Amino acid sequence: MINSCQKRVGVESSFNPTPITIDIPDNFPPIEHPSDNPLTQQGVNLGRHLFWDKKLSGDNTISCANCHSPQHAFSDPNTFSTGIHGDLGTRNSMVLQNLAWSKDFFWDGRAISLENQILVTILDSTEMDETWTNFLSEIRYDNNYRNMFFEAFETLEPDSIHAAKAIAQFLRTMVSTNSKYDKFLRNEAVLSPEENAGLSSFNSLNGGDCFHCHGGILGTDLSFKNNGLDEIPVDSGRGLVTGRTEDNFKFKVPSIRNVEYSSPYMHDGRFNTLDEVINFYSIGIHPNSPNIDPLIEFSSQGGVQLNPQERQELKAFLLTLSDPEFINNNNFSNPF
Repeated sequence: MINSCQKRVGVESSFNPTPITIDIPDNFPPIEHPSDNPLTQQGVNLGRHLFWDKKLSGDNTISCANCHSPQHAFSDPNTFSTGIHGDLGTRNSMVLQNLAWSKDFFWDGRAISLENQILVTILDSTEMDETWTNFLSEIRYDNNYRNMFFEAFETLEPDSIHAAKAIAQFLRTMVSTNSKYDKFLRNEAVLSPEENAGLSSFNSLNGGDCFHCHGGILGTDLSFKNNGLDEIPVDSGRGLVTGRTEDNFKFKVPSIRNVEYSSPYMHDGRFNTLDEVINFYSIGIHPNSPNIDPLIEFSSQGGVQLNPQERQELKAFLLTLSDPEFINNNNFSNPF
């Protein structure tokens, strides 16, 4: 029956998905993929096409890649992204890297799976403003897509769940593990004296004191924190999701991997340069910000008080977290 249906609609493919695993170094934690969405070559290939396809927007003018550019660590160099109607978002576009290790998504963690994040983003009127029904109708007689959906999911009648699963598979392959710092940890590279000093400061209570939130191989502890950006915050952040006052003004701690490429910084994109970020943590923290995280241990004095040389050393280390192979990986590029 499947063969008959394939022939009638012009699908020449067969369903024989090829499982794949992500090659990660030994010092990274294992990846636990959803049991209902295992990685396959066919699913990833389909997801890559969907990620770059402008037909996923209501007027066919933007794709996911418009707000998640490879050269910016799959984030947006603008403070806020612009949707198809010219509307601006309210938070800076987050980077798409090493998402296979995440459990919560968006700055406020309102999506509990990558698949769910994808489903709602397409529908958002300030972003893509497309319905899945319209998109799937638009590609209904596209034999290339019909082949890819059948190869990935053995279906000739794909729905939004199939599409979201495919994009999620593609995003989970986007791992960054080969920065200069990674090579240093593998004894394949040597840090300069300035970079070494920055690394020591990063991990020191009496230096940059960055490691509490950004330590570990992923560059984030995956928690939600208020880092003292404002004395009177406007965006309630995580509190809008949980309804708990103790979660107000907290946002997901972003990974500092590829931070060189991912400006502007913070949930509202207020800082354009790494120097501004380091200056903020040195002297700009608001100690009376409600729900400020206790790990911001030097908030009472406005920050860690790094001098100009120490700030430059810390910046030098942060730049070792850049992974040019990641942002230039052809496997993540536009397939069209």
